[in-house]
Amino acid sequence: MKNKLFICFFFLVIYTSYSQDERDVINQIDSINALALNHYNKSDLMKSIRVFNDAIKLSDSIDDSYGNAVANFTLGRIYSSMREFDDAERSFKNMLIASLEIDDNYLIANSYLNLGKISKEKKQFIEVIPFFHKALQFAENDEVLDQNNQNNQQSVLFDIRMNLTDFYLDVNDPDKALLYLLRTENNLDKIPFSSYNEAGISFMYGRYFNQKESYFKAKNKFDVAIGYLEDDEKSEELNYIQLIAEIYKDLAFTLEKLENNKEAYAILLKHNIAREKIINEEKVKQGNIAKSKFYITEHKRIAQIATRERLLQEKVTNKMQKINLFIVLGVLLLLVSMVMLYKNYLSKRELSKILESRNKQLEIAKDEAEKSSQLKTNFISNVTHELRTPLYGVVGLTSLLLKNNNLSERDNKFLKSLKFSGDYLLNLVNDILQMGKIESQKIDLQIATVNPKILLENIIDSFEYRILENNNEIHFSIDDNIPEFVKCDNVRLSQILINLIGNSIKFTKNGKIWLSIEVLDFIDESVNLRFIVKDNGPGIPKEKHEKIFENFSQLNEKNNVNYQGTGLGLSIAKNLVELFDSEIKLVSNVGEGAEFSFDVKFEIDNKVQLKDLDKKDEGKATEIHDKFMILVAEDNKINQIVTQNVLEKGNFECHVVENGLEAFNAVKENNIYDLILMDLNMPVMNGEEATLEIRKINVNIPIIALTAAEIEEVKNDFSQSGFNDAITKPFDNFELYQKIITCIQESKKNISNDGKLFKVS
Repeated sequence: MKNKLFICFFFLVIYTSYSQDERDVINQIDSINALALNHYNKSDLMKSIRVFNDAIKLSDSIDDSYGNAVANFTLGRIYSSMREFDDAERSFKNMLIASLEIDDNYLIANSYLNLGKISKEKKQFIEVIPFFHKALQFAENDEVLDQNNQNNQQSVLFDIRMNLTDFYLDVNDPDKALLYLLRTENNLDKIPFSSYNEAGISFMYGRYFNQKESYFKAKNKFDVAIGYLEDDEKSEELNYIQLIAEIYKDLAFTLEKLENNKEAYAILLKHNIAREKIINEEKVKQGNIAKSKFYITEHKRIAQIATRERLLQEKVTNKMQKINLFIVLGVLLLLVSMVMLYKNYLSKRELSKILESRNKQLEIAKDEAEKSSQLKTNFISNVTHELRTPLYGVVGLTSLLLKNNNLSERDNKFLKSLKFSGDYLLNLVNDILQMGKIESQKIDLQIATVNPKILLENIIDSFEYRILENNNEIHFSIDDNIPEFVKCDNVRLSQILINLIGNSIKFTKNGKIWLSIEVLDFIDESVNLRFIVKDNGPGIPKEKHEKIFENFSQLNEKNNVNYQGTGLGLSIAKNLVELFDSEIKLVSNVGEGAEFSFDVKFEIDNKVQLKDLDKKDEGKATEIHDKFMILVAEDNKINQIVTQNVLEKGNFECHVVENGLEAFNAVKENNIYDLILMDLNMPVMNGEEATLEIRKINVNIPIIALTAAEIEEVKNDFSQSGFNDAITKPFDNFELYQKIITCIQESKKNISNDGKLFKVS
């Protein structure tokens, strides 16, 4: 029992003595800091720096972060006054580290504030604002708002906002400067009255009004600032003189702008007198600073010598470490044999652990693959929209130009080729971006009435320049028994033929290419046609007949001409031919050219006359209708022009707005619209949000979604969003007219007895 009491007493004495020693060291640090400040006030900067460094070392010895932060704070200010900004920056960064350790918001705010000032002095303007905002964040922290630190907090807030105001005025951003200036002025009543602070506020207002060219207001503010400084008993102090010199300079500029040149000259003389006082003070200060810089340089030289000696010692130590390393390696080799025996013993158990680990890795890999797949899907969706939107403008504007009767036959032919190529490019982009969808047979054929002869002529015209480039000839033949009109997906069929013809042109130089359509047989109201693309180019080796239809596959033979391409053309053609329930056949040998062919069954359209089809191609509605008023919500300027002209050609009136919010306001304020064409992707309010809002006030007006994305991606949301239908940009004019008329006619079923659409009030 006595022994236990003795041990407890022993540890109590040690703890008490240690705590007492620590308090003594803290008191000693405070005394050293006070001594250093005394040297600084007497302009003995070198002694002050040495003493502060001693305080920092002593603080580090007992982990006194507060003392370390205070010493580095004053040391940084000394270096800053000596314009040793690198040393000052290092001190303030050390202050920040120590302040963060004790979570002292006041010291943290001061650290960031002074780092911002140093960055401004070093012309590192990009770092100034972030540092000041960090300082503001910690200065405004509620934890600082206790009774003891309230004055300190308000003072540092005032200083930060004044520095932000000054910086924004320096970079000619008066609006942001005014924001912080107003907050600074509101802060004045929370800190002790100071003529210097009041004058500073008025001076900043004067600078602000100068930049706003309100020179009378600026002069009044400068006069108020001068009054505060001249009436203060501290007016002869250096910081007061520096401020009044700046005020006199800006006041002289203001008076010059007010054309008070005589008064401006008098104020400028006062500015010069104040500057002379500052220069005289600076001469004395610079003398002390020069001496201090000499001692600092000598101190650094000695430190460099010590560093070289330390590095030499480290080299010796490294050699000894290498020797020790060899010894350790020898011991490890002895241990390896023992470890191997132990591993054999644990092999079965380790195998089980490995299997568990691999299972976890497989689960992680699965999650990563799913994330990657989702990212790819989102990327493809965004790229599809970005490509389709400009293509809508290209195809639409080309269509409008084709309606100009003043075009020559040659220009009209060129525009038709451009329009045809634009349509092809759009579908090619869609297929490339959705290759997985093609391979999974998820693309639906869009059936329309087509004149095969006109279709093939347009395809051949689009290759005019490529044919001339390779000095080729192209020959076209069509069976006389082919019906005038058939029903098919003309875009997909065109894409197949364009890929096949383009492939022949690519490999053939100074040669011939043949495109022909043959009738195989007639079955009821259908016809079987064979499409053949043949060339007399270098041919394809038989062992590569299957490979050339693979994605990104390119034939690379020494005898072939040089060419560029993605290697997707034949792959896309093969997949699209399969959509028609057919397959591509290839006949080719090296040196004998190549022949691609495929057979397709089409339904014959006997109801369409050539003049009717021409009208449809010209973008006219196929039936006479009332002149409906259409509201178009579209943010793209080119798309607005194209859509407006398309609607006017179809005998529709339209009103264009630039976003969903404007569309909602238009419907809310007017009861004149028969239908809305709503683009899905718009600023301010997108199409889906706008439709939901419109449905709250009008449940009957039909709304068609305009989208550059795949229809399947948005159709699932139609019932929830309130759309009646959707159409993909760039759209076929005839298809658009049909959808508009159909939607309007369906909405008429909801009209009341007086014949008007029911509107929700």
